[in-house]
Amino acid sequence: MDMPTDNAERLQTPGFAEAPHYHGHRERLRERFREAGADALSDYELLELVLFRALPRRDVKPLAKALIARFGSFAEAVQAPAERLREVGGLGDAAVIEMKLVAAAAARVTKGQVKQRTVLSSWSAVIDYCRTTMAFADKEQFRILFLDKRNQLIADELQQVGTVDHTPVYPREIVKRGLELSATAVIMVHNHPSGDPTPSQADIQMTKSIMAIAEPLGIAVHDHIIVGKNGHASLKGLRLI
Repeated sequence: MDMPTDNAERLQTPGFAEAPHYHGHRERLRERFREAGADALSDYELLELVLFRALPRRDVKPLAKALIARFGSFAEAVQAPAERLREVGGLGDAAVIEMKLVAAAAARVTKGQVKQRTVLSSWSAVIDYCRTTMAFADKEQFRILFLDKRNQLIADELQQVGTVDHTPVYPREIVKRGLELSATAVIMVHNHPSGDPTPSQADIQMTKSIMAIAEPLGIAVHDHIIVGKNGHASLKGLRLI
């Protein structure tokens, strides 16, 4: 029997299945990741690896590039709200879940690094955790890290979620929660969705109001950290409190 010699004949031959053109690309990308690690891949290539499992029968390179073009980076893409991700053509629930799973895993790992050690001796881990969980959110969030007398993490709680540029904060509720947890110190964290972590006058005044209530009751305010995609700012580091 003569064997088919061109693509048209291959497709017409019963039982002959040609691998999609992107399968070779997927294997090359996986091999590069295995051999050289994530640093050898661009943001869109790393995102391709995330999307492979959710979209096994599709060339995901154009989709990965579209996500980076829309959101700016790998971190911003996986941290984007699910409803905004679904606005991207071709991105269904399975792919959104894969992306949000990556974001959740990153947050869980960085939180674990904070909990393993005294918070004040692992300040870089605290910053990494805050940026991972909040820096790329599209609305302001206000989070409190409650610490015990050894400066170890008792609880990490998201207190409020606001709008794109404002979060309502209630100092007495924060102090009340600290007393309930027997906390002796807190670190306050919030994000600026604009990306610029520079503290506003409202940020400074709100921090001072909480300090005025908390410190007479034995709860120290170690710092107020503001995070954004362009970096972070510490009010204590800036000597604003």
